[in-house]
Amino acid sequence: MSNLTTAPHLSKIALPGAKLRTYWEHCIHGILLACATISIITTIGIVVILLVESLQFFREVSIIEFLTGTKWSPLLKPQHYGILPLFCGTFLVTAGAAPIAIPVGLGTAVFLSEYATPWLRDVTKPVLEVLAGVPSVVFGYLAVVLVSPLIKAIFPSADIFNAANASVVVGFMILPTIVSISEDVLRSVPRSLREAAYALGATKLDVTVGVVVPAAMSGIMASFLLAIARAAGETMAVTLAAGGTSKLTLNPLESIQTMTAYIVQVVLGDTPAGTPEYRTIFAVGLALFMSTLVLNVLAQWILTRVREKYE
Repeated sequence: MSNLTTAPHLSKIALPGAKLRTYWEHCIHGILLACATISIITTIGIVVILLVESLQFFREVSIIEFLTGTKWSPLLKPQHYGILPLFCGTFLVTAGAAPIAIPVGLGTAVFLSEYATPWLRDVTKPVLEVLAGVPSVVFGYLAVVLVSPLIKAIFPSADIFNAANASVVVGFMILPTIVSISEDVLRSVPRSLREAAYALGATKLDVTVGVVVPAAMSGIMASFLLAIARAAGETMAVTLAAGGTSKLTLNPLESIQTMTAYIVQVVLGDTPAGTPEYRTIFAVGLALFMSTLVLNVLAQWILTRVREKYE
């Protein structure tokens, strides 16, 4: 009987605290919803601005010429609006950075996850992650003063500013992304899988190559694709290291220009706003956005296939 008589008093005492807790929960929910809404609105706004300005550009320039033209010189007479040279320059830098970053990054991640002692891992990984915080303009400067003379000494015919310079520095810039994500994924592989392989007589190398890496392949592939996407969108280091020559070439020793570097060139110049020359930055930005979107869709498809294979 005493419990029944005191229950209403307890509910009255706990009621103000429950109301306050419910109030704060609603406030936190509203703040999180506002953050998500801002992110969505920002993305939509960027896409709308790119589309509106690009449509005005394509009213004056044929989209066929834009996508298939082999010359890009919108700021010089005679004007040409073929974006293929910028696509080619972006591809050269990205394709050159991947063979540098992917093997080194994956090897480092495997070493830190499977072979390194705890104290060595605790020291090495933060040092590599600090590398991600170095400003890209510093990498561009190092490419000019260190990488370029080295490439020039090996290949005398190379230009001072070339795609190989940019590929080397961008490869080291995206290295922390691959190492950090891949190492976390490798360490998250269940210990039971390793112990089962050891019980069958497998060596350390057999377990690493045959069990751990395949089990973490989806996360490893995600780190590769994320790093490649960053390489495609890198700006300042490429602007300093690769030069500014819009040229349709597959020779990494020649000066090239990427899509992001061209946007920087126009924004920092004196091109009048509202002109077709100025609107080229929106058309190039839209092309870069669509390229990244296609890469993300392809990445999701690859990750799905890899996950189905190893899970």
